[in-house]
Amino acid sequence: MSVRTAALLIDDDARLAALVTEYLGEHGIDVTVAGDARRGLASLKSGRFDVVLLDVMLPGIDGLETCRRIRATPELAAVPIVMLTARGDDVDKVVGLELGADDYLAKPFNPRELLARIRAVLRRAAPATAGRPRFRTGRLEIDFDAREVVVDGRRVILTHYEFELLAVLARSAGRVLLREQVLDGLKGQEYEAFDRSIDVHVSKLRAKIERDSKAPRYIKTVRGVGYALMRDAD
Repeated sequence: MSVRTAALLIDDDARLAALVTEYLGEHGIDVTVAGDARRGLASLKSGRFDVVLLDVMLPGIDGLETCRRIRATPELAAVPIVMLTARGDDVDKVVGLELGADDYLAKPFNPRELLARIRAVLRRAAPATAGRPRFRTGRLEIDFDAREVVVDGRRVILTHYEFELLAVLARSAGRVLLREQVLDGLKGQEYEAFDRSIDVHVSKLRAKIERDSKAPRYIKTVRGVGYALMRDAD
């Protein structure tokens, strides 16, 4: 018997929840539905989920605040989050990504696209680092097998997407990667990525691993080209 994926859908739209539950259920994903943030957070803390599908327009605590609370809880911080919302404004997309969402899908959406995006974030979350268990430069250490990052002797909590992004840069340390090459390295990018999503994720990553994100020692921007993770930062 194949192992099924467990998804938590936090959305107060009962009709959408029923549609998503039925469609994803037919494709190996068991969906638990929570109608508001409080119930969703309680479900997350009491169960094990592979991915969270999170609506922005929730009653009471909205989805952006819910995303922030998930990322601020150490035992939940790494679970992939796909934001679902009727808002199509780029500002909302940027805020969601800055708060730690792994992907963003505007309503109305095709269930097939939702399935593709879920599979994409799950592939990015899966370890794929055989042959290079560790990487070190300066005071930055990456344990690929354990999916742990240590800076200045302190463990840093990253989202799945942030870890995969750092791993892509580390595997090509010392080389400048085009944005397209970074996307190619992030498994499962079958869909068209939000234009500035890589920049937002790099900014979030820098805030976590750099002493001064405005003067980064590790992740350098080559203006108009892409990014590079520097070797021997000390």
